[in-house]
Amino acid sequence: MNESRRSSLFSVLSLLGGTLALVGLLAWVGGWALPLVLFLVIAMVMGHEFGHFITAKRAGMKVTDFFVGFGPVLWSTTRGETRYGIRALLLGGYVKVPGMTWYEDIDLDQERRTYRSASYPRKVLFASAGSLMHVVMALLIAYAALVFVGHADPQRVSVDGFTRWQGQALNAAQRAGVHLGDEIVAIDGHRIDGMNVLTTLIHSHANRTITLVVRRDGRDVTLHATPVDGRRVRVNGQPEVSGPAPVGLLGIQLTNPTVYTNWLRAVPDSVTTVGSTINQAAHALVHVFSPGEFSTLLHQVTTPSAARSTASQTTRPVSIVEVVRLADQAAQSNVPVFFTILITLNIFVGLMNMLPMLPLDGGYVAIATYERLRRRGGQAYHADINKLTPVVFAFVGVLLVLFASTLYLDIVYPIANPFH
Repeated sequence: MNESRRSSLFSVLSLLGGTLALVGLLAWVGGWALPLVLFLVIAMVMGHEFGHFITAKRAGMKVTDFFVGFGPVLWSTTRGETRYGIRALLLGGYVKVPGMTWYEDIDLDQERRTYRSASYPRKVLFASAGSLMHVVMALLIAYAALVFVGHADPQRVSVDGFTRWQGQALNAAQRAGVHLGDEIVAIDGHRIDGMNVLTTLIHSHANRTITLVVRRDGRDVTLHATPVDGRRVRVNGQPEVSGPAPVGLLGIQLTNPTVYTNWLRAVPDSVTTVGSTINQAAHALVHVFSPGEFSTLLHQVTTPSAARSTASQTTRPVSIVEVVRLADQAAQSNVPVFFTILITLNIFVGLMNMLPMLPLDGGYVAIATYERLRRRGGQAYHADINKLTPVVFAFVGVLLVLFASTLYLDIVYPIANPFH
């Protein structure tokens, strides 16, 4: 084995060893879900870059680099004209194509394969491909969630447990013959299409017999139960409810059952899910960059009481640190929400990248479009992006303020775990 191959093998083994050590450390610090979440985030970023990579290749552009991360090179290999590798700071990735501006000095024999020499449609497709990949990944995640994970149906209610009342072997539901897993379909002829309807009917029938229709093992079963006045039963030495008026209770704990979508129906449903997410993310993006939101965010940074308030924590924008934390918590206790977070993250990053400002992908689309509109008589127009420098610096400044503010809040005033 020659020296170069020995060095390459050593680099690969060192990288694998370092990766395993890092995964072990993350799992030890944050649990098994943390390295999984970080891996998925990195995979999402590289999916974005792969979109640029494959469209550049298909368009005949020259791709010189395809790297995971930034900073010092940990490992690299060259295949054909492209250098692939991993760098030390896993904070993203990049695909390098020559000629992203008109100021690069490129050999004439390579000019035809640069970005700037590509046709307008190929420029737009290349610049948009990363965001399009986020949509594709969101669709795949939505499909997998619908088919394999399922989702809680808010219009169906089933019995998830029983409350034990002191001094009583059985509570009202158990005496009536209710079983764990029963889905409550109707009460006194009223169809149950949500927990609010169910609890309202039970609470209003204290000490009065009601007729329950429950679905058990695929068939409907009719039961008769008498809700007990919650003020008359005790749990851990305290009355279940207090107040001047009676409140009927059966002693059941409720849940929305998980439903799954068949593989064919999941195709349009996943499109609907992603479409709805795009709409919500677009409105959120407008809100994030509004002057009022920046004012509120800075107020939270400078006012601890505002940062700690429940209202601010449920509405404020978050950094990638908080996204990873929430995804980690969801992966351990609420898998459907975990998939929803992944879908939302993909869509938000995709939309964010299409904002028509450099250095984002949307900035290159805007410049290519402007050059195309200024083209006259077959004569190409070359935009002078140096004129945009003040605007670009201002935009990057806004991004830095947003990033620093949300990162500070997420570290100093983290959002309480919503999945407890």
